[in-house]
Amino acid sequence: MWTPIHVYRRPTARMYIPSAVEPLLLQFSFAFSEPTFQRFTDLMLSAILTTGRRTVSNLLRTAPALLPGHASSYHRVFSQRHWSLWKLGYLLAYSTLYYLVPDGPVYLVVDDTVDEHRGKQVYGKACHRDAVRSTHSYITFRWGHKWVVLAMLVQFPFTSRQWALPVLVALYHSKEWNKKHGRRHKTPPELARQLLAVLLHWFPEREFILAVDGGFSTHGLAAFAQQKPRRAVLVGRFYPKANLYAPPPKTKGKEGRPRKKGRKLAAPQAVVARTKKRKRLTVRWYGGQTRRVEIVTGTGYWYKGGQGLVEVRWVFVHDLTGTHRDEYFFSTAVNMTPKEIIEIFTGRWAIEVTFAEMRAYLGLETTRGRKRETVLRMVPCLFGLYSMVALLYAWLPEKAKQARGVQWVGKNTVTFSDALTSVRRWLWREWIFETCGHKATFSKLPVRFQELLCYTLAPAA
Repeated sequence: MWTPIHVYRRPTARMYIPSAVEPLLLQFSFAFSEPTFQRFTDLMLSAILTTGRRTVSNLLRTAPALLPGHASSYHRVFSQRHWSLWKLGYLLAYSTLYYLVPDGPVYLVVDDTVDEHRGKQVYGKACHRDAVRSTHSYITFRWGHKWVVLAMLVQFPFTSRQWALPVLVALYHSKEWNKKHGRRHKTPPELARQLLAVLLHWFPEREFILAVDGGFSTHGLAAFAQQKPRRAVLVGRFYPKANLYAPPPKTKGKEGRPRKKGRKLAAPQAVVARTKKRKRLTVRWYGGQTRRVEIVTGTGYWYKGGQGLVEVRWVFVHDLTGTHRDEYFFSTAVNMTPKEIIEIFTGRWAIEVTFAEMRAYLGLETTRGRKRETVLRMVPCLFGLYSMVALLYAWLPEKAKQARGVQWVGKNTVTFSDALTSVRRWLWREWIFETCGHKATFSKLPVRFQELLCYTLAPAA
């Protein structure tokens, strides 16, 4: 039974939080001491209002009169204060589940992104392949951090597609860095497995369905999901020449060692080549659109030496419009229909949109921390800020949601820029003007002049 966290600490007299969102924001007070929570909340609200770089110095310039204390105390929130990012991640995941996904299976997506960070003394920096700027014929490498991001897919009633809200983030270290510092190397799929295991531990009563791209479609991650058949399902990109086998036959008596796999099955590519009649479906495609496709499907046990068998259902997808290349997908839940597998995988594209909007609107790649604690805290908090903007927008009164950002011909849905603009304008009215004692004065201005001021103070980017 889901219940909100009611026993939270009330703010002190000099800390003001708008009453409409107080139950949401004060739940995060469990992760901090009271002075640190005050400064963290001020930094979070300032980060929403700030345009440009998301350095602490730039956040302090946004609303200096509303941030009490010396500027160094805000820098120390990330570099020296004692608080746990895991506990903060739990509170964010709990709030997202309670308010946005209260029941049913939880759809997850995981991917990595490179955050460019220049400087000689930056913790954990390495040279990584940048998938955003790379093509099939040219590979781009960038110096910085590679972050593995686990996000929850949420379908809001005011959007045409799902939003990917980040809840857990892990920093990937290169092999060279781990060897130099004497640490065991973990690949991005292994970090994704760790993040998924944390969610399974935190919420034992929920079922999670994880969608991954080719780099995370590993046998090890599929085997981990199969170990928890009623708790976790993996959907990802499959391999045309995958080694598929029948289940091992039952041994009779005690003669010899039992077999690990049965007879060899035809690879998905061979099955597709000899299939003359394909089934046609209308499925939800990338970006929330629909598409007519042809499919071929089958089941088998995916084998990898030393790791055993994983039972999967694979699906070959041919786009009838001819605009998308042929794809192979798989699921560790063999009772899942091909339509469900395709739609779950295409919904994975939402995290790519999240990465793009993080760079455009929330200043990803603009942080400048170099110490270990600062690096491991600032960027994950920036990813969490994306989810907080979505939560705050869902909490806003309907009148406050009418403020839209950039408009264009054919736009008929709410985008993240609209949500960010609405939250910014609401914070200017309910936080800054209220705290400074100018809310009554602002309300006396002509309505069109109020809109002009809010549009200038709270642009989409």
